[in-house]
Amino acid sequence: MTASESRQITLTESPAGKLLASNFGLETVAVPTAGDGELLIRVLYISIDAANRAWMQGRTYRDQVLPGTKMAGGALGEVVVSNDPAFAPGDIVEADMGWCDYVALPASQVQKRKQRGPLTHLLSILGITGKTAYFGMLHIGKPLAGETVVVSAAAGAVGSVAGQLAKTRGARVVGIAGSDKKCKWLTDELGFDAAINYNNEPVMKALKRDAPDGVDVFFDNVGGDIFEGVLFRMNTHGRIVCCGAVSQYDTDTPTHGPRGVPGLIVTKRLKVEGFIVMDFDGQAEAEAELAGFAAQGSIKVAEDIVEGLENAPQALVGLLSGENYGKRLVHVADPQG
Repeated sequence: MTASESRQITLTESPAGKLLASNFGLETVAVPTAGDGELLIRVLYISIDAANRAWMQGRTYRDQVLPGTKMAGGALGEVVVSNDPAFAPGDIVEADMGWCDYVALPASQVQKRKQRGPLTHLLSILGITGKTAYFGMLHIGKPLAGETVVVSAAAGAVGSVAGQLAKTRGARVVGIAGSDKKCKWLTDELGFDAAINYNNEPVMKALKRDAPDGVDVFFDNVGGDIFEGVLFRMNTHGRIVCCGAVSQYDTDTPTHGPRGVPGLIVTKRLKVEGFIVMDFDGQAEAEAELAGFAAQGSIKVAEDIVEGLENAPQALVGLLSGENYGKRLVHVADPQG
C-alpha cells in the first residue's frame, strides 16, 4: 500500500563558500501521481557524489540546482505504479530521482536494472561510479603492464575502483588521499603499491620517491595543486584523465593554475582528456566485466552507507570533507516487491 505523504529535501539557499547541512530543508509533500507513460517510484538508495555540489554552482552537463527546488541526484528505486507496459510494480530502476521518498517520472527517463549481487552494487561498482572508473581508466588512460599510474582522491568512490582497474592491467598504482588511515587502507586493503597523504608532504616531492620512473597515467578527480604536482612528474607521451575537480567544488574562490599549462603538455606531448561516462557505448559490456571483477575479488567493492533520507545533506557535506571510504550512499527504504 502506497503512503500518502513523501518527504523531500530541498536546497533552501545557495551555499556561500563551503556547503553546510543548514543549506537544506526537509519538507513533507503529497505522494505524486503517475500520469500517462509515467512510473511512481519508491526511492531505495540515493547516490551521494561530489558532482552534487558542482550542480549548485551553475549549469554543467545538467541544469543548475536552484534554491527552493528539490535536491537532484541519482538514485535506485522500486516501481510502485506503472503506466508503461515496459515496467511492472516491483521492478528495480535507476534515474535522477532526487532526494525524496517517492517520485513520478516518465518511463523514458528511467532505466530498468537487473540485480547482480548486493542491491547497492547497482549504484557503486555496477553503476555510474564503476563505469566512470572503467571508461576513464581503461578507454582513456589505457594503462599497460609495468607503467606507473597515479590516482587522486584514490579512497573515494571512483578513485578506489580506477586504481584497482589499473592493477588488473599489471600497472604499478600510486594513490593520493588525505589521511594516513586512508593511505594505509589503499595499500593494505585495495592493493595499491604506494599511497601519498597530500596533507603530510608536497605531492611532487612524494612522487619522486613513490614514482621514481615518472608517471605514465594520471587519473585525476581533484584538480588544483594536486594536478599541478603530478603534472610535473608526467612522462613524455603520458595520459591525463580528467574525471573531476573536487578541490574546486566546495568553495566560492577557486584556485588559480595549475602552473605548467600548456608548456608541459606541449613539451611532454601529453594527452589530456575530460569525459562524461554517458558519452561511451558498451555500457552493458562494462557492467558485465565489472561484475566479473567483483565476483572474482579482483576488485574490492567499498561502500559507505548512511542511514535515513534526513541525513543526506550531512552525507554530502561529509563526502566533500573526505569522510567516506569508497562509494557513499544514503539508504532510504527497503524494496517491498
